[in-house]
Amino acid sequence: MALSEERVLEALRTVMDPELGKDLVSLGMVGEVRLEGTRVDLLIQLTTPACPLKGQIEADIRKALAPLGLEEVRVRFGGGVKAPEQYPIPGVKHVVAVASGKGGVGKSTVAANLALALSREGAKVGLLDADLYGPSQAKMFGLEGQRLKVDQNRKILPLEAYGIRVLSMANLVPPGQAMVWRGPILHGTLKQFLEEVNWGELDYLVVDLPPGTGDVQLSLAQLTKVSGGVIVTTPQEVALIDAERAADMFKKVQVPILGVVENMSAFLCPHCGKPTPIFGEGGGRRLAEKLKARFLGEIPLTLSLRESGDQGMPVVVKDPEGLEAQAFRKAAQELAAALSVQTFIALPMA
Repeated sequence: MALSEERVLEALRTVMDPELGKDLVSLGMVGEVRLEGTRVDLLIQLTTPACPLKGQIEADIRKALAPLGLEEVRVRFGGGVKAPEQYPIPGVKHVVAVASGKGGVGKSTVAANLALALSREGAKVGLLDADLYGPSQAKMFGLEGQRLKVDQNRKILPLEAYGIRVLSMANLVPPGQAMVWRGPILHGTLKQFLEEVNWGELDYLVVDLPPGTGDVQLSLAQLTKVSGGVIVTTPQEVALIDAERAADMFKKVQVPILGVVENMSAFLCPHCGKPTPIFGEGGGRRLAEKLKARFLGEIPLTLSLRESGDQGMPVVVKDPEGLEAQAFRKAAQELAAALSVQTFIALPMA
């Protein structure tokens, strides 16, 4: 039987998207088929550029097409981040809240590097430092001392570093000034940060929440549609208790939990590289199983990870090929996959 586009498409109907459980053709992911003799060029439109299973999909495509006797199969990937039916903020497709339930677990470091890793996967990303009492993202992104400006419409313009649009209270008040504010003022400030900011076109707005389960968390859920939350914890039991409270908070305000990140999973010796599980082992994975949420990954505790944040150049930028950056990249891919599945279920291939 002669080769034809129809035969190629028929073979591709046997290739399933591992996350969505349907075949590529039915999902509308086969964007282009160009057949020239015994060579075929395929364009596969992914549900997110950060798809962690891209390699598996390509392998399954080649396996499905093998019986056709093609001499060459070229697979190209395209596609962008799918948006829900209604954007939570003008121009912003998804709002992702990063919470921990307590301080000291590296939540802000995780939020910064997740945002950067998503950007490195081809997404447009913003970062809102909603830890209004203790903003740290300006420091982590090397933006200390810079002041926010407004556009011609009196909208606040976020600062930009490493391709990320960043908005932090640290760029509005003098260094070291304490925010002695009650709930209504916090609510009003967060409302301004969400509604009176020119974020531009973003695939993801990552929100670095303050520790605990208080006014800012509640206000965020009231003021905008949060696509999902990420829980950050260390493996130790004390941290897991508070992380579970953060998860319960998301449940109470009807925010889906996208996954759990285990930070400081093991200390890596800077001399020999040997891992030492200072805070225990497997706590984040157990929490994810308990919450029936996706385990996004383990982030090691290293000297370079701490230094990079203090130097204003997060590790994903400073050492993109390092173990820490690769761990964040994997976590970002899992996060993007969780969001794409959630969006697909709510609005198939919107």
